[in-house]
Amino acid sequence: MAQRDFYEVLGVSKSATEAELKKAYRKVAMKNHPDRNPDDKAAEERFKEAANAYEVLKDPQKRARYDRYGHAGMGQGGGFGGGAGGMTMEDIFQNFGDVFGQGSPFESFFGGGQQGGQRRARGQRGSNLRTRVKLSLEEIAKGVTKKIKIKKQITCDNCEGSGAKDASSVSRCSTCNGSGMVRQVRNTFLGQMQTTTTCPTCSGSGQEVKANCSKCKGDGVMYGEDTIDLDIPAGVAEGMQLSMSGRGNAGKKGGPAGDLLINIEEIPHESLQREGQNLVHELYINFADAALGTKVEVPTLDGNVRFDISSGTQSGEVKRLRGKGLPSVQGHGRGDQFVHVNVFTPKRFSDREKELLEELRESDNFSPDADTSSERGFFDKVKDLFQ
Repeated sequence: MAQRDFYEVLGVSKSATEAELKKAYRKVAMKNHPDRNPDDKAAEERFKEAANAYEVLKDPQKRARYDRYGHAGMGQGGGFGGGAGGMTMEDIFQNFGDVFGQGSPFESFFGGGQQGGQRRARGQRGSNLRTRVKLSLEEIAKGVTKKIKIKKQITCDNCEGSGAKDASSVSRCSTCNGSGMVRQVRNTFLGQMQTTTTCPTCSGSGQEVKANCSKCKGDGVMYGEDTIDLDIPAGVAEGMQLSMSGRGNAGKKGGPAGDLLINIEEIPHESLQREGQNLVHELYINFADAALGTKVEVPTLDGNVRFDISSGTQSGEVKRLRGKGLPSVQGHGRGDQFVHVNVFTPKRFSDREKELLEELRESDNFSPDADTSSERGFFDKVKDLFQ
């Protein structure tokens, strides 16, 4: 199913301010929150859709990238974190207090982001990673899968991320009694309100570790290497950033992994220059070929193309090869290739060449306004000299 426009999801215009975005997100989130709509999958999907839209639009850089490239510029699946829905429900509730405010009546009403008392934050989320991928124009034209190796924090293979020496070293957290959350009662202008926050002792894991793992020193993560297949869509551009959810540094003590952010770099092509979806080739011919016409081969991303240079071609003329450019990253058609014709003049001449050029200069017909057809015999003589 096609993703809806992020501005449409929040019900705002493309010129909406940060405050307007926040207000619109609160409204949609309140209406579709899972605790208000139990067993309503459609409402839950709208809730996640709104969170994903707000996560992108609240960030100026992500918003600018979305305005330019749409969902395709946001990574796999068009969402901030990749995948069909972008952010996970755990991500959404982890960030919920940023919009509604920690300890607010909204937080209390929704149980601090826990649906049915089951949802809770676990551990510490891993940090995001950035990497650069260099692509040739040929790879950009067709899309490509790149296999890369990333040095990063990975889940400890000794304790499987628990941070504990062994199973006997783990016990239920005494602060939250294993729930991962602690509740407090606060007096507000609406009366007494109950707030729920992540347990400070166990960081939401619900467990206390008495003896740390000797390999990771209790963090649950260690330095290692990960091999990742990057699926790069066709039509990406220099400076574009893609995102792979959950492929960044591993989270500590069971926390979710961060994201991998991929910055695109283009390898300069030896014969073609890129201008958006279009390509440009600088073609150089001698003035004999320009006057008489010739057949030339021009490089394209699909191989060489042979076409005619008509007689009387002027330096600076532009020829179009339709459909020989780059595809849109959003899948909307393909650009063209433009051939800029440059007529060059040699700097050194043989005696015979000078003799022929002097003969041409003395001709009454050799002027910008003259009919060059009468000079064809002359150019037939000099053509081979300038190959």
